[in-house]
Amino acid sequence: MRHFPVFRLRVSTPRLELRLPSLDDLDDLADLAVEGIHDPESMPFLFPWTDAEPARRAWSAISFHFRTWASWTPQEWTCPFVVVCDGRIAGVQEVSATDFAVTREVSSGSWLGRRFHGRGIGTEMRTAVLHLAFDGLDALSATSGAFTDNHASLAVSRKLGYRDDGVDVRSRRGGRAETRRLRLSRDDWTTPPGFEVHGLEPCLPLFGAGPTE
Repeated sequence: MRHFPVFRLRVSTPRLELRLPSLDDLDDLADLAVEGIHDPESMPFLFPWTDAEPARRAWSAISFHFRTWASWTPQEWTCPFVVVCDGRIAGVQEVSATDFAVTREVSSGSWLGRRFHGRGIGTEMRTAVLHLAFDGLDALSATSGAFTDNHASLAVSRKLGYRDDGVDVRSRRGGRAETRRLRLSRDDWTTPPGFEVHGLEPCLPLFGAGPTE
């Protein structure tokens, strides 16, 4: 798509490819959401979309991508990549920003199908978008966050060098829950070998990316 070249953007890692999904990819992603993302007793998401019945959960997994594409501007964007592992759709890794041209800061979020848990994929796909942000878009910082009982997400952040940035209090399933904010500085980041970004140059204006003053 000439007018939205983000569809040609790829981030490759030793095991994964991250790309914007095709329509067939979205079907596979919906199936993965129906299979399950996390233990039903837990809720790792601020918006509890996985509490919905299966058909609604599948539609949520699909419609999120259409909404982000339609609302994308250089001032406010969310780039939701599908994560491909061994030719199969494994989950979603997004990176987003508001006023990136000024803030040079991104945030991230993700989910992974349960059958792909426990293989280090979560760390590798977060590393991929951090490589895109710091080495491709010239970001200065990246933020993340997780409920304090989301040990897997917090472990990924710690492994990648994020530092504590405070605590927020949220309502989760009608109860009080704390989320931990985390921040990673460009000065604390080094991309490991084997991570590459492809097709970024024509996308830079859509990300509000350019030279740092």
